[in-house]
Order: sequence, then C-alpha cells, then structure tokens
Amino acid sequence: MSITKYLSIVLILFCCAFLFSCKKFLDEKQNQSLVIPQTVQDLQSLLDNWYEINRNLPGAGETSSDDFFLKLSDWNFRPEYIKRTYAWQNDYLFETGSNNEWAVSYKSANIANTVLYYSDKIDISPNDESLLNNAKGTALFIRGISYLQVAWIWAEAYDESDAGSKLGIPLRLTPDFNTLSTRSTLKETYQQVLKDLKNAATLLPDEVTHVIRPSKSAAYGWIARTYLSMRNYDSAWLYSNKYLSSHSTLINFNTLNPLSNSPLEEFNKEVIYHSVLNNKVGASRARIDTLLYSSYNENDLRKSVFFRGNSDGTHRFKGSYVGLNDPGEWFNGIATDEMFLVRSECYARKGDIANALLDLNTLIVTRWKNNGTWANFTAGTAGEALDIILTERRKELLLRGLRWIDIKRLNKEGRNIILKRVLEPNTFMLQPNDLRYALPIPEDVITIAGMQQNPR
Repeated sequence: MSITKYLSIVLILFCCAFLFSCKKFLDEKQNQSLVIPQTVQDLQSLLDNWYEINRNLPGAGETSSDDFFLKLSDWNFRPEYIKRTYAWQNDYLFETGSNNEWAVSYKSANIANTVLYYSDKIDISPNDESLLNNAKGTALFIRGISYLQVAWIWAEAYDESDAGSKLGIPLRLTPDFNTLSTRSTLKETYQQVLKDLKNAATLLPDEVTHVIRPSKSAAYGWIARTYLSMRNYDSAWLYSNKYLSSHSTLINFNTLNPLSNSPLEEFNKEVIYHSVLNNKVGASRARIDTLLYSSYNENDLRKSVFFRGNSDGTHRFKGSYVGLNDPGEWFNGIATDEMFLVRSECYARKGDIANALLDLNTLIVTRWKNNGTWANFTAGTAGEALDIILTERRKELLLRGLRWIDIKRLNKEGRNIILKRVLEPNTFMLQPNDLRYALPIPEDVITIAGMQQNPR
C-alpha cells in the first residue's frame, strides 16, 4: 500500500472518529482508533458516521429551485456564492476547498469506497458474514445515492436518446487519491448508480436497527427515485411497488398538532431512511412561494402542518421530517408518502387511471381534515390524472431535494416550467432545459483535475 493511500485512509478514520453521532442509537458507537480497518465492526463504524453520511447531503438544488424565494434584504446578506446560486449565475456558485457540496458528496463516496476496498481484505468468522454483507450493502448504497445526487445537481437531465454522449460525473470507485478524476458519460453515471443500488438491495437486511442505516426497502426507494429521474416509468413503478409491498403505513395528519413549530416527529413511521440536506440559506429566510402556499385547500391539513406565518405576511416551512423546532434542516430521505406518489404517477403514465387515483387518494385523505369535506380525486383521462398527481407531488414533497430534478425531467417532456427571481431592480429567468440546470462544478476542482466544466 502506498504511503499516500495509507495517510488518506488514516485521515478519513480520524475525521470519522471525532464527529458526533445520532442520539441514543449512535451514543454507543464511535470509539475508533487511527488504524487500518481490521474487523467488520471497524467498517460499520465508518458507515455509522451520522454527520458525514446522513446530515450533509447537497442542497444546492433546493437553493436553485422554486419552492421558496428570498427577499432582497435577505439575499443581500447571504454569502456571495449563495447569492450566485440563487440567481443562476454561470460560475462561482460554491465555496472553494473541502466544505462545499461537491466535496462533501465525494467524501461520503470515499468513505464507501474505503469500506468496499477493505471488505475483501479482512478475515471474518462465519458468524460475521451477515455483518459484512450489511457493511458492503451500506457502502454501495451510500456511494449510489451520493453519485445520484451529484448527477441531479451537476449534470443535465437524463434522456435515453443522448445520454451516451452527454457529460456525466466523475465515478471514483476506489479510495486511491492518486487516481485522476475524469468525467463519465451521463449513461455511465446512471448505470453505475443503478448497479450500486441494486447490488446494495441484495445485501441489505429487510429491517434495520435504526433508520439512519439503509434497509432493502430504502434501496428500493432510491432505485425508484433514480428511474423516475431517468423518466423510465415502468421501472420506477416496479421499485416503488416493491417498497410499498412491505411499507405502506401513513401518518394521519388529524393526529398532529398543527400549532406546533415541529408537528412531524423525527424518525416518524413514514421514514424508512433518514437523511438531511445541507441547507445554507436558512429556514427563516426561505419564504415559501406564494402561489404554492395559496394552492392548498383550507381543509388540507398540510397548510397548517407544513407552514407558519411570518410577520410580513409570507410563510416559512416547518413540516420537515427532521422534526426539530423551527427546522433549519430539510429532510431528503426515503419516506412512504413519496413512494405512493411515485407509483401513482407511474400508474397514470401507464394509462391506469383507477390505480393511479387509488394511490393518490390513499395518501391525500390522510392529509385532510375529518370534517366531512373530503372527496376523492377523479379524472376523465390519464393526462388529467397525471396533472393532478404532479400538483400533489409538488405540494407534498417540497424542500426534500426533489424539486430541482423534477423540473429538469418534466421540462424534458414539455411542461414548460420557467423559473423567475425578482431582486429589484433585477429580474432573473431560467428557461426550460437551459444549460444552467447543470450547475458549474467548483472551479478549484476543475483546475486541479483538469476535467471539462459544464458548458454555458
């Protein structure tokens, strides 16, 4: 082993050992020494690094999206790179160094690569085989979701017709820092993501000790997300159906306290895998799009469970599945409500109106006041059903790290979603399928690696 590789692994273990862990479940962990992994338990400890793995996923897509807006006074006091990201500028959207969202995504992938590298080099007893499978499955899962989210933010929307020629992302599959980063094609990127997640599903257990660890169903959920973003709706249906065959419990919002600053509990019964976006905007500054807020019916409990009023008449989001008081963090893990919406959309695209609306109504009735006003959604055509489902998807899944890729994939189908920022005296527009939907890779990465930047 080269001294460079050895020092790199030591550095990772050092960082992991000193980062704090998740509540009671992780209080029992993190007693790592600065050594090369020797046991399955060493590998699992790397993967149980709550902060690096679960709480630091890239949020630049939400900053660029249309679920919220910034007032000029708030925008003026944001760091320059956040201001530029929000206004869809051509370059310099990220900090330099190791703390930007590109870097933390690849840090998670490198932890996964380290585990996979050493998983074949440690001696195990027969009793440890299931533990090793779980560690390998978790590492594949983490690498898969890390690269998927990088692709959603830093690559163009997937289209089967040209994915073999479009720029994808660097696919680093070993922990060797000496390997030069080069960009794969978009097709190769998505193939690798699906390979990792499908292999993970074969290794992960049906149930886990805690939802900060991935299960088989969590892998199915991310595979369904992947196929949905590729507009492969038959496969998205297949994997959302696999998920829902074992997890279909929903929260009845009538049981929640809508006056609470955090009505939804962390690790609630809809959550199968818990992860959190890196939110650098700030919850108090992110004002919910006014048209989005007004689209909720007064009998829709999401209007009070998801939002609280600001003194200026705008609203902020409080409905995160992170569950903290006035949450400044945004959930982007896998939850059952999303899978109902994925399967519902895919049914509609198949022309199966009855099952599409059955899934939708099963979900939304749990979000409606028990006051006799609920009436099932109906539709005369599959297209009409799809329109209703996409509207409810927007209203249910806001600020989960999904809107940016939804806009990208739907504009590929001619939905003509145009984004607009008003920062007087300036107005910024982002037209459908604009090249800026693939955010620029941090300039220092381009300089060091010498790889191609996203075109503008």
